[in-house]
Amino acid sequence: MATTITTKAGGLDAGALHRLLAWLSPAYPVGGFSYSHGLEMAVEEGRVTDRGGLTAYVTTVLRAGAGRIDGALLAAAWRAAAADDAARLDEVAQLAAAWRGTAETALEALAQGAAFTAVTRTAWPEPRFAGFVARHPRALTHAVAFGAAAGFQGVPLRPALAGWLAGFAANLVSAGVRLVPLGQTDGQVATAALLPVVETAADAALAADPETLGTAAPLLDLLSMRHETQYTRLFRS
Repeated sequence: MATTITTKAGGLDAGALHRLLAWLSPAYPVGGFSYSHGLEMAVEEGRVTDRGGLTAYVTTVLRAGAGRIDGALLAAAWRAAAADDAARLDEVAQLAAAWRGTAETALEALAQGAAFTAVTRTAWPEPRFAGFVARHPRALTHAVAFGAAAGFQGVPLRPALAGWLAGFAANLVSAGVRLVPLGQTDGQVATAALLPVVETAADAALAADPETLGTAAPLLDLLSMRHETQYTRLFRS
């Protein structure tokens, strides 16, 4: 008979904690290292030249860009999955797939979503998640796929949401370390400085109503669009 582990860590039981750490690990093959979310063009144009500029860029993404939208959609997907509401979950998935400002941000969200669903269905099988993925082949954003997996598999919403946002921020910081370039310590200082931003973004996502959700960060979209024709590129977005 299997032994049930009841250890608690920050409100998560050991199984939920293990899932969350695995799904957020850089070793989880979603390809986040391939995307800069327009940051590569911002560096090219001299808009981001140091640690402070990098921190400000990521802050804007979390507060007024994709972090604002995807955090709320992750929460909506989690709630639908936890309630076993397939119709609502499908609505959230369709809304998230449509809510992309540029071709490259769509690629960033959907390609990582496809990678996450492929490995999660195999490594952490769950029938309802498998059915959800089958209804939306290669059309799930990373945030919605992550939120649904967490909801179906008992990972509490707040840690899942804050963890996903922190991972998103960390990927952008890592891109900035390579692009500016910055030292690894500068990157970690930036990551530490972003902690209250991540917490605020998580609070906003939990309180958001997907029916009235909106944001505006036009410069981020312009940088993403200009990145499509950037002559020399390291990143896919």
